[in-house]
Amino acid sequence: MKTTKDLAEKHELLSELFKLPKTKEEWDQYRLSKDQLDHFEEYGYVSGIKLLDAEQIEVLRKELDELRDPKHPLHHLFYEFHSNQSTDPNTVLFHSLGHWRITEGFHDILWNPAFTMAAYQLLGERSVRFWHDQLFCKPARHGGVVAWHQDYSYWTRTVPMQHLTCWTGLDDATTANGCLQYIPGSHRWGLLRKPELAGNMDALLDMLTAEQKANFKPVAIELQAGHATFHHPLMVHGSYENTSSISRRAFVINVFADGTESDTDGEMLRGSTIGVKKGQQMKGKFFPLLFDNRSID
Repeated sequence: MKTTKDLAEKHELLSELFKLPKTKEEWDQYRLSKDQLDHFEEYGYVSGIKLLDAEQIEVLRKELDELRDPKHPLHHLFYEFHSNQSTDPNTVLFHSLGHWRITEGFHDILWNPAFTMAAYQLLGERSVRFWHDQLFCKPARHGGVVAWHQDYSYWTRTVPMQHLTCWTGLDDATTANGCLQYIPGSHRWGLLRKPELAGNMDALLDMLTAEQKANFKPVAIELQAGHATFHHPLMVHGSYENTSSISRRAFVINVFADGTESDTDGEMLRGSTIGVKKGQQMKGKFFPLLFDNRSID
């Protein structure tokens, strides 16, 4: 699935990796249950949602291998590219943004109906618009940490806060290889100061109240490859080192409800020239509509 063009120009499926439902009944097979929605409301996350089959996982793994090459001919399309973002020289954390512009699989995953239906429901049945993507890779035995943080603390240049994060593993995610961990209920703590993303794992704890520290009880989100976890923009989460013999590769899709506006006249995505004037709605080439709530009427 190679291309020489910026795929951000295309706001539709480009490959045969996914198929869009044509009827309300076909969409309904992807709906989350009331129990799943209630869990998200109470705890700030919902996990174990299957987004990919074995063939789709393999396609994305191959594309990821290509994308990690700094000499990739479309490398300039990344918003950010960190071969190693870890502040610990003994560990490695690959992290990048913008790969949806480069390969068809990571482009088309944005329109995966299993993802877009869940996002639509978790955003209160509002139309879903793309914010940005991420890749995270922790190699076996020396994968680095992602420090405890809230996603929206890095996103305050967009308002109102009506965002959602989806994390999907391309390997089985376990406690040993550094799976995602949540602090259930922390989405009600309000906005905290942002720490360095790949720095001191516990830096955020210095920003918490005594009550918050007492309720700081991590839950490890172990997932089979191809399964996802969704979380609230204020959910405190992070992941520890990979000390296992198995890699931990994952991608993240960040979205917001249609109608979200820019709250800055500066660059919208770090490392890019993308800008949206303050007060204007987030839309256009780089922020496509992924799911219109009229699609299932």
